[in-house]
Amino acid sequence: MDRTQLWEPSQERIEGSQIRRYQDWLARTVGVETSDYADLHAWSVGEVDDFWQSVWDFFDVIGERGEGPVREGGDIPSTRWFPGARVNFAENLLRWAQERPDDEAVVGLHESDPRESVTWADLAGRVGALAGHLRGIGVRPGDRVCAVLPSTPDTVVAMLATATVGGVWSVVNTDFGVQGISDRFEQIEPRVLVTTDSVEVGGKRRDQLTQLPAILEALPSVEHHVLVDAQGGAAPEGLRVPSTRLSEVVEQPSPPDFEPVEFSHPLWVLYSSGTTGRPKGIVHSHGGITLEALKANALQYDLGPGARCYYAVSTTWVVWNLLVQAMTVGATIVTYDGAPFHGSATLPLDICDEEDVELFGTGAAILSAIERSGAVPEGPLGSLRSILSTGSPLPESTWHWVYEHVRADIRLGSDSGGTDISSGILGSNPLDPVYLGELMAPYLGVAAQTVDAKGEPVTGEVGELVMTEALPSMPVAFWGDPDGTRYREAYFDAFEGIWRQGDWATHIPDGGWMIHGRSDSTINRGGIRMGSADITSVVNTVAGVADSMVIGAELDGGDYYMPLFVVPEEGAEVDAELTEGIVAAIREQVSPRYVPDEVIAAPSIPRTRTGKIMEVPIKRVFQGGDPDAVNRTAAADEESLEWFVQRAAGFAGRRGSGT
Repeated sequence: MDRTQLWEPSQERIEGSQIRRYQDWLARTVGVETSDYADLHAWSVGEVDDFWQSVWDFFDVIGERGEGPVREGGDIPSTRWFPGARVNFAENLLRWAQERPDDEAVVGLHESDPRESVTWADLAGRVGALAGHLRGIGVRPGDRVCAVLPSTPDTVVAMLATATVGGVWSVVNTDFGVQGISDRFEQIEPRVLVTTDSVEVGGKRRDQLTQLPAILEALPSVEHHVLVDAQGGAAPEGLRVPSTRLSEVVEQPSPPDFEPVEFSHPLWVLYSSGTTGRPKGIVHSHGGITLEALKANALQYDLGPGARCYYAVSTTWVVWNLLVQAMTVGATIVTYDGAPFHGSATLPLDICDEEDVELFGTGAAILSAIERSGAVPEGPLGSLRSILSTGSPLPESTWHWVYEHVRADIRLGSDSGGTDISSGILGSNPLDPVYLGELMAPYLGVAAQTVDAKGEPVTGEVGELVMTEALPSMPVAFWGDPDGTRYREAYFDAFEGIWRQGDWATHIPDGGWMIHGRSDSTINRGGIRMGSADITSVVNTVAGVADSMVIGAELDGGDYYMPLFVVPEEGAEVDAELTEGIVAAIREQVSPRYVPDEVIAAPSIPRTRTGKIMEVPIKRVFQGGDPDAVNRTAAADEESLEWFVQRAAGFAGRRGSGT
């Protein structure tokens, strides 16, 4: 296939990269010579134990290594990493308070409140003070601390204080209602709840104290409350648990007293999207996240001490955790808790310019929205070296737009990974060039393949993305799944012994990789599979189309129904002319096979709070599934989701009546 190269790193940039430093260290200390990224990656998956031991040694992980092997266990789900080792994620992150005490650790930006600057020494003192408070109210290793907080320095403090004492952290953003909060937190039975007094979004300040009593009633296990009193608020009278202001706790900073925990001890609980049924609690470990954070941020993203990064995400999404993980290599992070485009269509990039950001991380939808707005960043973005786009495939037009209107000398990556491993599977590295629409390669240590329906490796065609070796940051468990049944069903039922990620991908011969969307939302016309994103990426380039979603519903008797839902641009209509343009684009750029059965005007496209299109629950209702099984609280806009659920239920009802 023809490939379009968009950028390649200079030799100077390659030689100054963290990964080249690692390669030189490998050659000197381990005797492993590697010439390029492909060579290094082949060693990392061929000698798995040696690779992960080298990560521990190269980054000088703080902890007790112990005498155990790197891993033990018969298959991926039963793998136990570094048995006998003891570490603490927060201790490894806050080591920079000793080495760079007066440098900025966290910058907090808001819509109208002043810029916050927290040095490494300040951060450590606040973390130590809150950790002492948590211990004082009885929090012990394994106890859960849950938070409803936006992306601010205080949220970083709360996360690290929880990790410091060996507690288990879990957070959702402040846009969640009581039901959505309860769906996630009630199942893990937190002892402590942390909330804020207010948030400012879109120029409006929202009182967060009014729903606090209802949240506490929905979480009967909570024994203590901590209020982030950013605006000087006070908890309502009559709460059923004692409440303490964070400002009072951190008035007297103190050095953190880190609790060493077993390598696989739970660090935090993240959640599946929960589009049908209750979200699953995905548990990651102190040791696994520490190693993965060091590897990914230094060797994949090329961050080091003093680098500055900003991720335009909310706390609900795993990518916010990735932002905090960047601090393990001494990077300064920028947080922002307002609306993504408040006051400027290019606000995320404006922040990068003003804060001298080197790495900008975001969902593909954010970059595409800036492109569609017609606005371009005014600042020079002189420090910006890399963009990490994730969450969904990046449209081809947006790749070109970045190089034309953001910076020509930049590494743009459309990385793919997820909540499951709190990192990437396929994506960027500092040594290889960027090609249009391609993910460069698997991350180091990631044994990625594409396989057919029988589990046989395939190249040059669409297949299931799998991993054939364990990773330290794979979940240690699902919450409430003591025998691991749900965990194995989620990742290992499809192909014996290998992890199924749930994405369609193509490994290009002698090239990179392409992601085509979730395999459970695949369009399968006449036995030929197509990722839904491959269709909508074309539809969304048609003049007059603002957004789109396509599903393929398998019906009784072997019938197949493929509707395309289109949100028109302002001033446009989904009329015969626009429909003809859409059909022509699909015929010419995809295939006549994937011309939809109907083109339907929609008010908006339902997405999860992390920006993923919710095709799967809608598809299930079209196929006759229970509309009440769709979890409305998983949606960023419940009204948008409800419009589709009702339409799908009506369609299924007509099928059932034989009309």
